[in-house]
Amino acid sequence: MSEVIWGLATSHVPSIGAAMDRGMTADPVWSPLFEGYQPAREWLAEHTPDVAILVYNDHANGVDLDIVPTFAIGTAEKYRVADEGFGRRPVPDVVGDPEFSFHLLQELMDEGFDLTVFSELDVDHGFTVPLSVWTPEPGDAWPCPVIPVMVNVINYPQPTAARCYALGKALGRAIAGYGGARTVGILGTGGMSHQLAGARAGFINPTFDHMFFEAIEKDPEKLAALSREDYIRQAGSEGIELIMWLVMRGALNAEVRKVHSAYHVPASNTAAGLALFDNRSAQPT
Repeated sequence: MSEVIWGLATSHVPSIGAAMDRGMTADPVWSPLFEGYQPAREWLAEHTPDVAILVYNDHANGVDLDIVPTFAIGTAEKYRVADEGFGRRPVPDVVGDPEFSFHLLQELMDEGFDLTVFSELDVDHGFTVPLSVWTPEPGDAWPCPVIPVMVNVINYPQPTAARCYALGKALGRAIAGYGGARTVGILGTGGMSHQLAGARAGFINPTFDHMFFEAIEKDPEKLAALSREDYIRQAGSEGIELIMWLVMRGALNAEVRKVHSAYHVPASNTAAGLALFDNRSAQPT
């Protein structure tokens, strides 16, 4: 039986990765954000799982917008870092876990989630920035193999928050049913409130974001009950990315211990958030 030991929710703002790559993390405009990450990074460095699952969305870099799956999973041995038009980030490619991926795929399909399957996939900032938030100096390799789970938050109609939460619950059951006795970390990415275009470009809603922080820990069903329109109205058109946090949260236990959270406005015209949860049945202080 395998176990999810932690869940990490984090924004995947591309400029966060750029600030790290260019050595700008100590600059006054960026230092509050990265100082907020430090306690989580220190804890995560002491709790490296056997494998991680990263829930994210592609930004038309690994997948053409002509074909956008609602939910997808990678089953490859390796995932290349995408060139998003200005060169590949100077971070390692991602090692996968095909055997574990296939187990998750089969279990999720049997629970009624018809996932698109990628045996080859390039991963963009939606994937690599959260890895950098977790591990700022990976060296030649990330801390463990990582399995991508992709969610459509780009094209309408996106999956509902309730469907994402249900996917997370099914994912948690699939992990528990794996006989390899793996420890697993799950990352839910995207958000927080932001809108990049249209009449409300630049929209940020700290009140909603702080409500989300509290509810993702203590009352995720409240967030799962919100409609697409609720998310877009209250968190901006790109704020709907927060439904990917619910996939992560659904895979955790009903009760979790919050290790650390951080919130910063603005990060590239975006509210950036981080929340780290200890999911172990025996949770030390």
